[in-house]
Amino acid sequence: MKRIIYLLVMVGTIFVGCSPMDDIYDDLDAKVDPIVGDAAFTLSDEDYDDLDLGFGNFNSVDDAKTMIPSLLSDKYPVWGEGSSATVSFNVYNRVNTYSQNIYELSDADHNAITGGSFGNFDRSYHVFDYLEATYASPEDGDFVSLRYRYWAGGESTLTDGFYFEDGDWNKIEGFTEDQYNAMGEGFSNFSSHDEAEVKMPIALLDVYKYDPKEPGDIVMAMYELYKGGGVVKSYTKNYVFNGSSWSIYNNEIVETVQFGHDGSTWVPDNTIKYTLTGADIAIISDALIGTYPGPADNVGFFGSFDRRSGSSNFWSDAMLLEGFNILLDSIHAGAEEGQKYVLTYVIYNGSTTTESMSVIKTGGVWVVQ
Repeated sequence: MKRIIYLLVMVGTIFVGCSPMDDIYDDLDAKVDPIVGDAAFTLSDEDYDDLDLGFGNFNSVDDAKTMIPSLLSDKYPVWGEGSSATVSFNVYNRVNTYSQNIYELSDADHNAITGGSFGNFDRSYHVFDYLEATYASPEDGDFVSLRYRYWAGGESTLTDGFYFEDGDWNKIEGFTEDQYNAMGEGFSNFSSHDEAEVKMPIALLDVYKYDPKEPGDIVMAMYELYKGGGVVKSYTKNYVFNGSSWSIYNNEIVETVQFGHDGSTWVPDNTIKYTLTGADIAIISDALIGTYPGPADNVGFFGSFDRRSGSSNFWSDAMLLEGFNILLDSIHAGAEEGQKYVLTYVIYNGSTTTESMSVIKTGGVWVVQ
């Protein structure tokens, strides 16, 4: 009977003695390197649904920065500190459209502005003088469509739209008679909205041939429809350029934000991960050859920074940072305060491998982050 009791005591001692292992496991867990990944993607319809955004867009970039981190946590649950995700998404950005019957200026309307008797304008600002004289108290959103005559070595008839915003009249140039003819129209108007939507994107390529637009640029275009009974009405439509063609703008713009994992969650992050090229090494080598002749010549020849502390060609952390300041000021001269970089570069420490240095622009210079 005594043997059984002693055995139970010994077993109990073994179980109690296991509790310190919890601390060991915690230490091991703490030393495990996080899984680091990089992703770049555009939000899908399913992603917007997951965020309860039925319209498929955000109200603002700030809203996106607040909401996207939870989506990233779901998509990449095992990624940790050092991970990055570049996410493109739609933001609601309404641009007004307008419609109005066309008012055709009389000879008297023209002459009241110019003080002449020719029944036309001959200065680009005359039509704006007319607007200011005719509409004494315009409000934001007011729109008028004017057909007027303009002299520039010969008289031509123009039809343009004007909308009032933030204290000023803004012009939307209408198509000319020649442009309508080029689009296959016998008169200076379209027969339907559908026809206008098909032909206008093609015409805009010619309109902006000598005024190149960038991808993402949005323009207002105005066209005319005959409504019957002698009434012609102007309508505006907004188009967006993708770099090669125009398409109807649907009140959404695409924004892109980079997020980084800070060890506990995803946060908006402007870090640029950059691997030095041979050309970058040459910039550093040429700039520092007078200051560090041996190290600068060595890295310029071999393309790797010598990190052996006993070597005459040794690059210290301070020397590397000096070189990276020169490089970044060369390749990213306009970097804003707070811009971050993770620079990866080739080193030699007995064997050829790579190192990385994280820097941030602070007070106009690049410092180690």
